[in-house]
Amino acid sequence: MNTSKSFLEERLAQGTVICAEGYIFELERRGYLSAGEFVPEVVLESPEAVKNLHREFVRAGSDVVEALTYYAHREKLKLVGKEDILEQLQKQAIRLAQEVACEFPEENPLVAGNISNTNIWDSSDVKSSEKIVRPMFEEQVRWAKEAGVDYIVAETFCTAGEAQVACDVISQEKIPVVLTIAPYNDVVTRDNVSYEKCFELCQKAGALVLGLNCARGPATMLPILQRLRSEVSCYLAALPVVYRTSLVEPIFQNLKDKGCSCIPEGRPYPTALEPFVCNRYEVSEFTKACMALDIRYLGLCCGAGPYHIRSMAETLGKTTRASRFTPDLSKHYVYGKKENLKPFNKDIKDTFLN
Repeated sequence: MNTSKSFLEERLAQGTVICAEGYIFELERRGYLSAGEFVPEVVLESPEAVKNLHREFVRAGSDVVEALTYYAHREKLKLVGKEDILEQLQKQAIRLAQEVACEFPEENPLVAGNISNTNIWDSSDVKSSEKIVRPMFEEQVRWAKEAGVDYIVAETFCTAGEAQVACDVISQEKIPVVLTIAPYNDVVTRDNVSYEKCFELCQKAGALVLGLNCARGPATMLPILQRLRSEVSCYLAALPVVYRTSLVEPIFQNLKDKGCSCIPEGRPYPTALEPFVCNRYEVSEFTKACMALDIRYLGLCCGAGPYHIRSMAETLGKTTRASRFTPDLSKHYVYGKKENLKPFNKDIKDTFLN
Protein backbone atom coordinates (compact mmCIF):
# COMPACT_ATOMS: atom_id res chain seq x y z
CA MET A 1 0.00 0.00 0.00
CA ASN A 2 1.15 3.50 -0.78
CA THR A 3 1.53 5.93 2.09
CA SER A 4 2.09 9.21 0.22
CA LYS A 5 -0.96 11.39 0.73
CA SER A 6 -0.45 12.89 -2.72
CA PHE A 7 -0.28 9.56 -4.52
CA LEU A 8 -3.86 9.70 -5.81
CA GLU A 9 -3.20 13.15 -7.25
CA GLU A 10 -0.04 11.85 -8.93
CA ARG A 11 -2.03 9.05 -10.56
CA LEU A 12 -4.72 11.45 -11.72
CA ALA A 13 -2.10 13.76 -13.24
CA GLN A 14 -0.83 10.81 -15.28
CA GLY A 15 -4.23 9.65 -16.54
CA THR A 16 -7.50 8.02 -15.56
CA VAL A 17 -7.96 6.21 -12.26
CA ILE A 18 -10.54 3.41 -12.28
CA CYS A 19 -12.33 2.64 -9.02
CA ALA A 20 -14.61 -0.39 -8.90
CA GLU A 21 -17.63 -0.01 -6.65
CA GLY A 22 -20.90 -1.96 -6.52
CA TYR A 23 -19.72 -4.42 -3.87
CA ILE A 24 -22.99 -4.31 -1.94
CA PHE A 25 -25.16 -5.33 -4.90
CA GLU A 26 -22.73 -7.97 -6.14
CA LEU A 27 -22.35 -9.59 -2.72
CA GLU A 28 -26.14 -9.54 -2.25
CA ARG A 29 -26.50 -11.41 -5.54
CA ARG A 30 -23.94 -13.93 -4.32
CA GLY A 31 -25.92 -14.48 -1.11
CA TYR A 32 -23.70 -12.76 1.45
CA LEU A 33 -25.88 -9.87 2.62
CA SER A 34 -29.50 -8.76 2.66
CA ALA A 35 -31.11 -6.34 0.22
CA GLY A 36 -32.94 -3.57 2.02
CA GLU A 37 -30.59 -3.54 5.00
CA PHE A 38 -27.52 -3.50 2.74
CA VAL A 39 -25.28 -3.75 5.81
CA PRO A 40 -21.90 -5.34 4.90
CA GLU A 41 -21.70 -7.87 7.75
CA VAL A 42 -20.04 -10.11 5.15
CA VAL A 43 -16.77 -8.36 6.06
CA LEU A 44 -16.79 -10.24 9.37
CA GLU A 45 -18.82 -13.31 8.48
CA SER A 46 -17.26 -14.26 5.13
CA PRO A 47 -14.07 -12.23 4.68
CA GLU A 48 -12.76 -14.46 1.92
CA ALA A 49 -15.83 -13.64 -0.20
CA VAL A 50 -14.96 -9.95 0.12
CA LYS A 51 -11.31 -10.57 -0.72
CA ASN A 52 -12.23 -12.64 -3.76
CA LEU A 53 -14.41 -9.84 -5.12
CA HIS A 54 -11.62 -7.33 -4.48
CA ARG A 55 -9.28 -9.63 -6.44
CA GLU A 56 -11.71 -9.98 -9.33
CA PHE A 57 -12.07 -6.22 -9.67
CA VAL A 58 -8.31 -5.60 -9.57
CA ARG A 59 -7.73 -8.39 -12.12
CA ALA A 60 -10.34 -6.68 -14.30
CA GLY A 61 -8.59 -3.31 -14.14
CA SER A 62 -9.59 -1.42 -11.01
CA ASP A 63 -6.75 0.82 -9.86
CA VAL A 64 -8.27 0.96 -6.39
CA VAL A 65 -9.21 -1.51 -3.69
CA GLU A 66 -11.99 0.28 -1.85
CA ALA A 67 -12.66 -0.96 1.67
CA LEU A 68 -16.18 -2.32 2.03
CA THR A 69 -17.42 0.11 4.66
CA TYR A 70 -20.32 1.53 2.64
CA TYR A 71 -23.33 1.69 4.99
CA ALA A 72 -21.11 0.39 7.80
CA HIS A 73 -21.76 3.39 9.99
CA ARG A 74 -23.26 3.73 13.44
CA GLU A 75 -26.79 4.59 12.30
CA LYS A 76 -27.12 1.64 9.91
CA LEU A 77 -25.73 -0.85 12.39
CA LYS A 78 -28.02 0.53 15.08
CA LEU A 79 -31.01 -0.20 12.83
CA VAL A 80 -30.08 -3.89 12.70
CA GLY A 81 -29.09 -4.08 16.37
CA LYS A 82 -25.39 -4.55 15.74
CA GLU A 83 -23.82 -1.24 16.66
CA ASP A 84 -21.32 -3.14 18.80
CA ILE A 85 -19.53 -4.58 15.74
CA LEU A 86 -18.89 -1.17 14.14
CA GLU A 87 -15.22 -0.72 14.95
CA GLN A 88 -14.34 -4.34 14.28
CA LEU A 89 -16.12 -4.25 10.92
CA GLN A 90 -14.47 -0.99 9.88
CA LYS A 91 -10.97 -2.13 10.73
CA GLN A 92 -11.43 -5.57 9.20
CA ALA A 93 -12.72 -4.10 5.92
CA ILE A 94 -9.66 -1.90 5.54
CA ARG A 95 -7.35 -4.77 6.47
CA LEU A 96 -8.93 -7.01 3.80
CA ALA A 97 -8.49 -4.29 1.18
CA GLN A 98 -4.84 -3.81 2.14
CA GLU A 99 -4.13 -7.54 2.05
CA VAL A 100 -5.54 -7.84 -1.46
CA ALA A 101 -3.64 -4.76 -2.65
CA CYS A 102 -0.41 -6.41 -1.52
CA GLU A 103 -1.21 -9.42 -3.73
CA PHE A 104 -0.90 -7.21 -6.83
CA PRO A 105 2.56 -5.60 -6.65
CA GLU A 106 2.68 -4.97 -10.42
CA GLU A 107 -0.65 -3.15 -10.45
CA ASN A 108 0.19 -1.40 -7.15
CA PRO A 109 -3.46 -0.49 -6.49
CA LEU A 110 -4.43 2.33 -4.20
CA VAL A 111 -6.36 1.51 -1.02
CA ALA A 112 -9.35 3.72 -0.28
CA GLY A 113 -11.34 4.12 2.88
CA ASN A 114 -15.04 4.84 2.53
CA ILE A 115 -17.77 6.83 4.20
CA SER A 116 -21.28 7.30 2.86
CA ASN A 117 -24.63 9.00 3.26
CA THR A 118 -26.18 8.42 6.68
CA ASN A 119 -29.86 8.82 5.67
CA ILE A 120 -30.49 10.90 8.80
CA TRP A 121 -29.45 14.36 7.60
CA ASP A 122 -32.42 16.69 8.09
CA SER A 123 -31.99 19.84 6.01
CA SER A 124 -34.60 21.64 8.08
CA ASP A 125 -32.42 21.20 11.17
CA VAL A 126 -28.81 21.40 10.02
CA LYS A 127 -27.34 22.09 13.44
CA SER A 128 -28.88 19.00 15.05
CA SER A 129 -28.05 16.85 12.01
CA GLU A 130 -24.39 17.85 12.07
CA LYS A 131 -24.22 17.18 15.80
CA ILE A 132 -25.12 13.55 15.11
CA VAL A 133 -23.44 13.00 11.74
CA ARG A 134 -20.05 14.63 12.29
CA PRO A 135 -19.00 12.25 15.12
CA MET A 136 -20.04 9.28 12.97
CA PHE A 137 -17.75 10.44 10.19
CA GLU A 138 -14.96 11.33 12.58
CA GLU A 139 -14.68 7.85 14.03
CA GLN A 140 -14.72 6.22 10.59
CA VAL A 141 -12.11 8.61 9.25
CA ARG A 142 -9.96 8.13 12.33
CA TRP A 143 -9.89 4.36 11.86
CA ALA A 144 -9.07 4.77 8.17
CA LYS A 145 -6.24 7.19 8.94
CA GLU A 146 -4.80 4.88 11.58
CA ALA A 147 -4.78 2.09 9.01
CA GLY A 148 -2.92 4.29 6.51
CA VAL A 149 -5.32 4.41 3.55
CA ASP A 150 -4.26 6.36 0.47
CA TYR A 151 -7.45 8.40 0.36
CA ILE A 152 -11.10 8.28 1.39
CA VAL A 153 -14.15 8.01 -0.83
CA ALA A 154 -17.14 9.95 0.52
CA GLU A 155 -20.05 8.86 -1.63
CA THR A 156 -23.73 8.84 -2.48
CA PHE A 157 -24.58 12.06 -0.68
CA CYS A 158 -27.95 13.61 -1.46
CA THR A 159 -27.52 16.91 0.37
CA ALA A 160 -24.84 19.54 0.06
CA GLY A 161 -24.85 20.02 3.82
CA GLU A 162 -23.89 16.45 4.66
CA ALA A 163 -21.39 16.35 1.80
CA GLN A 164 -19.61 19.44 3.15
CA VAL A 165 -19.35 17.92 6.61
CA ALA A 166 -17.88 14.73 5.15
CA CYS A 167 -15.27 16.70 3.18
CA ASP A 168 -14.38 18.81 6.17
CA VAL A 169 -13.91 15.83 8.50
CA ILE A 170 -11.62 14.02 6.05
CA SER A 171 -9.65 17.13 5.10
CA GLN A 172 -8.95 17.96 8.73
CA GLU A 173 -7.09 14.65 8.91
CA LYS A 174 -5.00 15.65 5.85
CA ILE A 175 -6.31 12.75 3.76
CA PRO A 176 -7.23 13.21 0.06
CA VAL A 177 -10.99 13.27 -0.55
CA VAL A 178 -13.04 11.91 -3.45
CA LEU A 179 -16.59 13.20 -2.94
CA THR A 180 -19.54 12.08 -5.07
CA ILE A 181 -23.17 13.14 -5.08
CA ALA A 182 -26.07 10.85 -6.00
CA PRO A 183 -27.90 12.84 -8.71
CA TYR A 184 -31.56 12.08 -8.05
CA ASN A 185 -32.45 15.46 -9.51
CA ASP A 186 -31.07 16.88 -12.75
CA VAL A 187 -29.76 20.09 -11.22
CA VAL A 188 -30.02 20.30 -7.43
CA THR A 189 -29.36 18.31 -4.27
CA ARG A 190 -32.15 17.42 -1.85
CA ASP A 191 -31.42 20.60 0.13
CA ASN A 192 -31.96 22.59 -3.06
CA VAL A 193 -28.33 23.47 -3.77
CA SER A 194 -27.18 23.33 -7.38
CA TYR A 195 -24.55 20.71 -8.12
CA GLU A 196 -22.23 23.48 -9.27
CA LYS A 197 -22.59 25.30 -5.95
CA CYS A 198 -22.34 22.07 -3.98
CA PHE A 199 -19.07 21.22 -5.70
CA GLU A 200 -17.75 24.72 -5.09
CA LEU A 201 -18.47 24.35 -1.37
CA CYS A 202 -16.98 20.86 -1.20
CA GLN A 203 -13.85 21.96 -3.03
CA LYS A 204 -13.41 24.72 -0.46
CA ALA A 205 -13.88 22.05 2.22
CA GLY A 206 -10.94 20.15 0.76
CA ALA A 207 -12.14 17.74 -1.93
CA LEU A 208 -9.53 16.70 -4.50
CA VAL A 209 -12.05 14.96 -6.78
CA LEU A 210 -15.74 15.79 -7.15
CA GLY A 211 -18.41 14.07 -9.15
CA LEU A 212 -21.47 11.85 -9.34
CA ASN A 213 -22.12 8.27 -8.34
CA CYS A 214 -25.08 5.90 -8.07
CA ALA A 215 -28.78 6.70 -8.80
CA ARG A 216 -28.39 7.10 -12.58
CA GLY A 217 -27.17 4.82 -15.31
CA PRO A 218 -24.73 5.94 -18.01
CA ALA A 219 -27.44 7.34 -20.30
CA THR A 220 -28.91 9.74 -17.75
CA MET A 221 -25.76 10.60 -15.83
CA LEU A 222 -23.79 11.67 -18.89
CA PRO A 223 -25.83 14.82 -19.73
CA ILE A 224 -25.28 16.13 -16.19
CA LEU A 225 -21.56 15.41 -16.43
CA GLN A 226 -21.40 17.28 -19.73
CA ARG A 227 -22.97 20.32 -18.10
CA LEU A 228 -20.73 20.14 -15.04
CA ARG A 229 -17.50 19.70 -16.97
CA SER A 230 -17.09 23.41 -17.62
CA GLU A 231 -18.04 24.30 -14.04
CA VAL A 232 -15.66 22.05 -12.09
CA SER A 233 -12.03 23.14 -11.85
CA CYS A 234 -10.86 20.09 -9.91
CA TYR A 235 -10.78 16.48 -11.13
CA LEU A 236 -14.23 15.19 -12.08
CA ALA A 237 -15.59 11.74 -11.14
CA ALA A 238 -18.23 9.59 -12.81
CA LEU A 239 -19.49 6.31 -11.33
CA PRO A 240 -22.98 5.45 -12.63
CA VAL A 241 -25.04 2.41 -11.77
CA VAL A 242 -24.89 -0.20 -14.53
CA TYR A 243 -28.56 -0.06 -15.49
CA ARG A 244 -30.39 1.30 -18.54
CA THR A 245 -32.06 4.37 -17.17
CA SER A 246 -33.90 6.73 -19.54
CA LEU A 247 -35.47 10.18 -19.73
CA VAL A 248 -38.75 8.63 -18.63
CA GLU A 249 -37.13 6.63 -15.79
CA PRO A 250 -33.91 8.57 -15.08
CA ILE A 251 -32.94 6.82 -11.83
CA PHE A 252 -32.71 3.09 -11.28
CA GLN A 253 -35.02 3.10 -8.28
CA ASN A 254 -37.97 4.06 -10.52
CA LEU A 255 -37.39 1.57 -13.34
CA LYS A 256 -40.50 -0.45 -14.30
CA ASP A 257 -40.51 -3.88 -15.92
CA LYS A 258 -43.61 -4.22 -18.11
CA GLY A 259 -42.57 -7.72 -19.10
CA CYS A 260 -42.90 -9.17 -15.59
CA SER A 261 -46.02 -9.23 -13.41
CA CYS A 262 -44.68 -11.20 -10.45
CA ILE A 263 -42.30 -8.65 -8.89
CA PRO A 264 -43.36 -7.70 -5.35
CA GLU A 265 -45.04 -4.27 -5.44
CA GLY A 266 -44.16 -4.10 -9.14
CA ARG A 267 -40.83 -2.41 -8.39
CA PRO A 268 -37.66 -4.01 -9.84
CA TYR A 269 -35.40 -2.11 -7.42
CA PRO A 270 -33.46 -3.59 -5.76
CA THR A 271 -33.93 -7.32 -6.42
CA ALA A 272 -35.27 -7.66 -9.98
CA LEU A 273 -33.05 -5.36 -12.01
CA GLU A 274 -31.48 -8.01 -14.23
CA PRO A 275 -33.43 -7.05 -17.42
CA PHE A 276 -31.96 -3.54 -17.23
CA VAL A 277 -28.25 -4.40 -16.87
CA CYS A 278 -26.00 -2.57 -19.33
CA ASN A 279 -23.76 -4.75 -21.45
CA ARG A 280 -20.00 -4.28 -21.69
CA TYR A 281 -20.28 -2.36 -24.97
CA GLU A 282 -22.55 0.25 -23.43
CA VAL A 283 -19.98 0.65 -20.65
CA SER A 284 -17.32 1.10 -23.31
CA GLU A 285 -19.33 3.86 -25.02
CA PHE A 286 -19.84 5.63 -21.71
CA THR A 287 -16.11 5.40 -21.04
CA LYS A 288 -15.32 6.96 -24.42
CA ALA A 289 -17.72 9.83 -23.70
CA CYS A 290 -16.02 10.42 -20.34
CA MET A 291 -12.59 10.33 -21.97
CA ALA A 292 -13.75 13.09 -24.34
CA LEU A 293 -14.72 15.14 -21.28
CA ASP A 294 -11.35 14.47 -19.60
CA ILE A 295 -13.03 12.83 -16.62
CA ARG A 296 -10.06 11.34 -14.78
CA TYR A 297 -11.78 9.38 -12.00
CA LEU A 298 -14.01 6.67 -13.45
CA GLY A 299 -15.83 3.67 -12.08
CA LEU A 300 -19.13 1.87 -11.82
CA CYS A 301 -21.54 1.58 -8.94
CA CYS A 302 -24.52 -0.72 -8.22
CA GLY A 303 -24.93 -3.57 -10.68
CA ALA A 304 -21.32 -3.61 -11.82
CA GLY A 305 -19.47 -6.87 -12.30
CA PRO A 306 -15.79 -7.43 -13.06
CA TYR A 307 -16.52 -7.77 -16.78
CA HIS A 308 -17.93 -4.24 -16.80
CA ILE A 309 -14.75 -2.93 -15.17
CA ARG A 310 -12.63 -4.84 -17.70
CA SER A 311 -14.56 -3.20 -20.54
CA MET A 312 -13.89 0.22 -19.02
CA ALA A 313 -10.20 -0.53 -18.52
CA GLU A 314 -9.68 -1.91 -22.03
CA THR A 315 -11.51 1.05 -23.57
CA LEU A 316 -8.98 3.25 -21.78
CA GLY A 317 -6.21 1.22 -23.46
CA LYS A 318 -5.27 -0.82 -20.44
CA THR A 319 -4.30 -4.50 -20.56
CA THR A 320 -5.45 -6.22 -17.38
CA ARG A 321 -4.82 -9.68 -15.98
CA ALA A 322 -8.37 -10.56 -17.04
CA SER A 323 -7.65 -9.36 -20.60
CA ARG A 324 -6.22 -12.80 -21.28
CA PHE A 325 -9.85 -13.91 -21.44
CA THR A 326 -11.26 -11.06 -23.51
CA PRO A 327 -13.82 -12.57 -25.93
CA ASP A 328 -12.42 -13.99 -29.17
CA LEU A 329 -15.24 -15.18 -31.42
CA SER A 330 -12.81 -16.04 -34.19
CA LYS A 331 -12.51 -19.43 -32.45
CA HIS A 332 -16.24 -19.99 -31.99
CA TYR A 333 -17.44 -23.18 -33.71
CA VAL A 334 -20.26 -21.36 -35.54
CA TYR A 335 -19.23 -17.71 -35.76
CA GLY A 336 -15.48 -18.23 -35.99
CA LYS A 337 -13.19 -17.74 -38.95
CA LYS A 338 -10.32 -20.12 -38.12
CA GLU A 339 -9.35 -22.45 -40.95
CA ASN A 340 -9.58 -25.61 -38.85
CA LEU A 341 -13.22 -25.05 -37.87
CA LYS A 342 -15.67 -27.50 -39.45
CA PRO A 343 -17.56 -25.86 -42.32
CA PHE A 344 -20.74 -27.86 -41.68
CA ASN A 345 -21.07 -26.13 -38.30
CA LYS A 346 -20.87 -22.75 -39.96
CA ASP A 347 -23.98 -23.73 -41.91
CA ILE A 348 -25.91 -23.56 -38.64
CA LYS A 349 -25.57 -19.79 -38.77
CA ASP A 350 -27.14 -19.53 -42.20
CA THR A 351 -29.82 -22.13 -41.56
CA PHE A 352 -30.99 -21.43 -38.02
CA LEU A 353 -29.46 -18.24 -36.65
CA ASN A 354 -30.45 -15.57 -39.15
